[in-house]
Amino acid sequence: MNARFPPIIPPSSGEWHRTGGAFTSRHDLAAYRMVILLVPGFSQLTLSSFVDPLRVANSVSCRAFFGWSVASSDGRPVVCASGISVCPNKSFAEVASDLQRSDRPSAVVVCAGAGVESHPLASLMNIIHLCRGHRIPIAALGTATWLLAKSGILNGTSCTIHWEKLPALRETFGRLHVTDSLFVWDGDVVTCAGELASFDLALELIHHNLGKESAAAVFEHTGAGQWRSGSEKQSSIGAKYAGLSQKLAEVVRLMEQHVEDPLSMRDIAKCVGLSPRQIERLFVQYVSCPPMRYYRRVRLEWAKRLIEQTNMPFLEIAVACGFISSSHFSKSFRELFGKAPSACRA
Repeated sequence: MNARFPPIIPPSSGEWHRTGGAFTSRHDLAAYRMVILLVPGFSQLTLSSFVDPLRVANSVSCRAFFGWSVASSDGRPVVCASGISVCPNKSFAEVASDLQRSDRPSAVVVCAGAGVESHPLASLMNIIHLCRGHRIPIAALGTATWLLAKSGILNGTSCTIHWEKLPALRETFGRLHVTDSLFVWDGDVVTCAGELASFDLALELIHHNLGKESAAAVFEHTGAGQWRSGSEKQSSIGAKYAGLSQKLAEVVRLMEQHVEDPLSMRDIAKCVGLSPRQIERLFVQYVSCPPMRYYRRVRLEWAKRLIEQTNMPFLEIAVACGFISSSHFSKSFRELFGKAPSACRA
């Protein structure tokens, strides 16, 4: 559920308030104070896309409304995926202490990237649970949704994650309602796909805290090409065909949404308002591949990500990707990728 930010109503205290499933804050200097937790291997693009619009917002509004500090597990520099080191202001232990003070941060933002599964970080889990206990809003950027899911606070909620991690998140944490939206608000938790979607989330914060004019000024300053809402979908295989044929894009989107329970050509045609023959002509014209063969490739690519990102047994992966037997799955996998599933995992 994507909740919109309500207009600011200055409260009498210095604390943030949770209203209508969104974040509000005091309309004074440094009212919106965040602490950003960096997990090794985080995406620098994700971090910059989130922080820089807030910096620009402070500039165009002529006030330091947004404030932030950065933390790492031990307080030492943390290296992002591109090899750049970021010097933090504090350690996770210090953040945990801050969260229990009366002047605690307004929100906590977790930023993670590749290899998130290998970072258990007990100190980070402690912070996540402190946020829940003190009703402090928490946001997950990029693959950080995985860490929130591992902590258990996302059980039964709607969330999103970077599209490459969608298959693994859905299969590993079955109690989540995982979407491929840019970002999702559910109560006082927000999950964001990261990368450039972090920019869209930052604009949302600016819009609902400083107003549409400030957000528009930030948008213009950054030279962004499109102002996207959180409910918009992440880039997918089908998205690249939208400029060629909207119907083709719809067909591919259906294929992506029905990996475990493959649709028949008749069902796909009925959903998009075309005949099976018309769909076949679209694929011949734009893809140079029969539609059902393309559909199988979509399912196998989904399976490949599950093999690489999870420890699921191959039979379970086969079933999760719509194959009726492990032998059929292995044969199809080898034909497409030139190696067995076991070799891919190794």
